[in-house]
This record gives sequence, structure tokens and C-alpha cells, in this order.
Amino acid sequence: MSGQRQPTRAGVQAAADKIAARLPPTPLLPVEHDDLRFHVKAECLQPIGAFKIRGGWHRLTDLSAEERAAGVVGVSSGNHAQGVAWAARELGIAATIVMPEDAPQVKLDRTRALGAEVVTYDRMTEDREAIARGIAGERGATYVHAYADPWVIEGQGSAGIEITRQLGRQPSKLVACCGGGGLSAGLALACPDSAIALVEPEGWDDVCRSLETGEIQSIDDPPPTACDALQTFATRPINFDILRERASEWARATEVEIRTAQRFAFAHLRLVLEPGGAAALAAVLAGKIAVDGDAVVLLTGGNTDAASFAAVLGSTD
Repeated sequence: MSGQRQPTRAGVQAAADKIAARLPPTPLLPVEHDDLRFHVKAECLQPIGAFKIRGGWHRLTDLSAEERAAGVVGVSSGNHAQGVAWAARELGIAATIVMPEDAPQVKLDRTRALGAEVVTYDRMTEDREAIARGIAGERGATYVHAYADPWVIEGQGSAGIEITRQLGRQPSKLVACCGGGGLSAGLALACPDSAIALVEPEGWDDVCRSLETGEIQSIDDPPPTACDALQTFATRPINFDILRERASEWARATEVEIRTAQRFAFAHLRLVLEPGGAAALAAVLAGKIAVDGDAVVLLTGGNTDAASFAAVLGSTD
């Protein structure tokens, strides 16, 4: 773990500059629906279909020549996996990703297609970090944590710098999905004048519970969820220290609300969202997070397979 330093706004700006030099900005789209007015940031249109490309690129481009030669190891259900794998392929770095065996097949396949070695594990009975750290230790590789790495946090926060450039000002509020808190912490650093709202799937609400109690809480017996990208059991101090100071509100989205948001994005925005990528939008549409015309909701991922997405579109709940 890269625990020697804390993420900073200067680091977020540096990440934004590096990403702007490599990737075009994702669209910032206005939304009008009933009495709601807000914007969405379509991170689902990144080359890997998710915002995680930002943290992967910032982290790997800051590796030394020696670190690049030794390779990297990551853990992910699929989006961070693809972000790290994409950056590793572009930079000629060997990447190994520890992924749950029940990860969506499309994410497993795309991670392998990007050239990464995939090692699977049982999400509910095995410790993915112990597996990843073991591999990294054996190979002398750099462990790139999915959300508790300062470079990853800064990289994810680059979306906030990009939004500010597109909007012409910092948004009144940023609404983001939350797994471990890497994105929301990065956004908080990027946009100090914006309110920060985060959304977790119902039952996978460790960050919500942590903010409510003032101490980091873990999930012991979580329910099933379609939001594979947001299944983290506990946040980390590097994320929580930022969020407890800056998060102004939070909400839990139900599975029904998330499917409703997926259908809304497809019908009104012509966008395909995976369940986790629709969580923030779900809370807004359900009235759990209030927004105005200067608020921005992040649509964080679109990596879903055709059958699963067709089932969502065909459901009536």
C-alpha cells in the first residue's frame, strides 16, 4: 500500500492534466425530468466503460522505471481491473488482477483481453487483499488498491476538475456512487466548494454507517446486490478522513430504484449503465438526494452484458 503520503488537491490537478493529455473529456449532459434539473457526467463512455481508468492511469504513470519493470497487482470486481489493465497495456507493464469468481463475465473477459493475468477468488470466503499482497510480495510488484491508494483517489478526483472546466464553475453538488470511497474522496479534493453526496446500494452501506456513527463500520452479512462494483465491506482511513469532513449527505439506493435509473438513462440519455453505475442517479430520481441545475450526478460505469441489461429493460418493477 502506498501509505507514505496523503492525496492532495494538487495531486488531483496533476492527475487531471495527465488524463486530459491522454483522453478526451466525457460528456456533461443536462437533464430535465418533471421538476428535476441537473447534469450527468457520462463516465460510462470512457474507453474501458468506467471512471476507474482515471485512477489507473495516474497511479501507473507515476511508477518508477524499477516499479514498472516489476509489474502491478490489483483487486477488483472488474472496473478497476480494466482501468489498471488498460494503463498497464499502454505503458508496457505486466498486470495481475485478483477478481471475484462471480464477477460479471463481461468484466472478466475484457480484463483478460487488455492483457492482464486474472486470478479469481471467492468473494464471501477468501481475503482478496491477502491474495493480492501475497502475489505482489512474491514478485516484488506494486499493489494498486482499488480505492485506498492516494494516487487512485487523486486520479478519480480528476473527474471533478473536468466537470468544473465543462460547467465553467464548481458544481453546487456532486452526487456519486460509493463503494470504498475513492471517487467521492477524490471529488471532495477536486471541488472544495461543492457539496458532496454519496450513494451506496441498500445493505452494502458501510460508508453511510461510518458517517452516521463517526467511526469506520464494516458489513458483516450483506444481502445480494446487482451492484458488483460497489460491494466493499469497509472503507479505509485514507478515504474516511476526507469524507467525514466533506460529505454533506448520503443515501442508500434499493435494487428497484437502481433498475429504474438504468431504464431512465437508456430511455432519456441513450446510455447503457451497469447497476453500480446507476446508483447515484437512482437516489436522485427517487428523491433521496436533492439537486439543482448546477448539480452533477456521475454515471460511473456501463460494463454490463446484453442479457442482464435486456432483463432490466424488460422488467416492470
